[in-house]
Amino acid sequence: MAPLLLLLLLFLPTISSAPSTPHSQSNENEAFISAIISEKGLEFVKDLLIEQAVKSLIPIRLPDVEESIRVPFIGGVRMAATNITLLGIDVSSSVVRPGESGIAIVASGATVNLSMDWRYSYSTWILPIEISDHGTASIKVEGMEVGLTMSMKNKNGTLQLTAMECGCYMEELIITLNGGASWFYQGFVDALGDQIRSAVENTITNKISEGTSKLDSLLQSLPKKINVDNVAALNVTFVKDPVFGNSSIEFDINGLFVSSSGYTDPRCLHKYPLLSSCGSASKMLWISLDEAVFNSASVVYFQAGLMHWIVDKVPDQSLMNTASWKFLIPQLYRKYPNDDMLLDISLTSPPEVKIREEKIGSTIYLDMTIDVLDNAETIPVACISMEVTISGFVEILGNNLAGKATMDDFSLTLKWSKVGNFHMSLIQGVIRVFLKTIFVPYVNSHLRQGFPLPIVHGFTLQDAYILTSNSRTIVCSDMVFTDSSGTVHTPFQQSDRKLGKVSI
Repeated sequence: MAPLLLLLLLFLPTISSAPSTPHSQSNENEAFISAIISEKGLEFVKDLLIEQAVKSLIPIRLPDVEESIRVPFIGGVRMAATNITLLGIDVSSSVVRPGESGIAIVASGATVNLSMDWRYSYSTWILPIEISDHGTASIKVEGMEVGLTMSMKNKNGTLQLTAMECGCYMEELIITLNGGASWFYQGFVDALGDQIRSAVENTITNKISEGTSKLDSLLQSLPKKINVDNVAALNVTFVKDPVFGNSSIEFDINGLFVSSSGYTDPRCLHKYPLLSSCGSASKMLWISLDEAVFNSASVVYFQAGLMHWIVDKVPDQSLMNTASWKFLIPQLYRKYPNDDMLLDISLTSPPEVKIREEKIGSTIYLDMTIDVLDNAETIPVACISMEVTISGFVEILGNNLAGKATMDDFSLTLKWSKVGNFHMSLIQGVIRVFLKTIFVPYVNSHLRQGFPLPIVHGFTLQDAYILTSNSRTIVCSDMVFTDSSGTVHTPFQQSDRKLGKVSI
């Protein structure tokens, strides 16, 4: 396995549920979320995964090698090196370079330590018996360089990896024998040195190629949506090939919310030109979300009937009795004296989110029906239409994008009434209190939960901040990684220590 290749998984969601579902709407091939790994991010992931790669290579048993040579005055000598084991690798430097249609990773200046057993045997015409000896040896490889170049393309909504070039080269191989005659040492090195060198190079190269194939299979088997809850999921299929810059890689995914059946209404989902930039900020990761992402969530939850609720408890519970309204709506009290009330609230259309520079806002249209509980019967008595303007902001909670809203303004219209006409100005103050103390907190309780960004398991956003521009929200963040043992890796730790030094 070549864990170096896992850096390509940084923006692939690791979800074990939700199989892919075909979509029928025209926007399935459009990108509404783009993610960029910057040069800083590529360096962090590369350093982290080189360390993990080296650990996975220790120990490795290499193929045995043997050779027959002729030695003056002795004759034919059979030599063999067995139990060749790679014990340690120390990588001193490495680079990662995006290209026109792929990426190259090179680890150089590496030192490798190995151990092995040796033996030889021969017989001469003078003594008709076999003479043999055996012992151990240590091997040190200096100046090793390992390189991998691979292409990456979109295939049916996932990424397909293909290894274009893969190789391993070493400058010097130093063999130290424990025991053995001096004549044997030079003969052994001359006979088997090149074979041992080839065994090390071929083993590492084969492991990298094997890892590329396994990772390619893994990428193509990943589900294509992240379940948010039992109603909605985020469509995270890739919509085109990755874009390789001079020092970054951009991934474009669909990013729209879909219902559990995989369908979303394409209405009101207008795509604007992608903008993925954190300016001059030195952050590892940029994630740019079009406002259509938020509006698709609004459509899905509206169509699921979740933008409707009954209010029977308020901070001032006396307001839920007709007695509190006898001076504001006299007929209500006369017809239903001292009866309890319910508020039946329904949004009349999915809220449409508008993102502007330094501001996110929406206008919510809803109907509030006043119900009276009279002798165990629920009686609708009036309906008020509202237009509520809110603004807010988004924030990062872990790997989730969450939000918070505040009310800017509202207006009221009497839609119908069975208790006579009454002026909206008379109840405006009460409605204002209701919206601020009941409606807005209810909205925020859902916004606070947020939805997951497409970040691979183990990585966590750190020191994130958010920019807003015309129609887009941009998350700019560094990352930390927590491995299976619970150890947290930070970019500062990676830069302060030597890369990939592991031995047993």
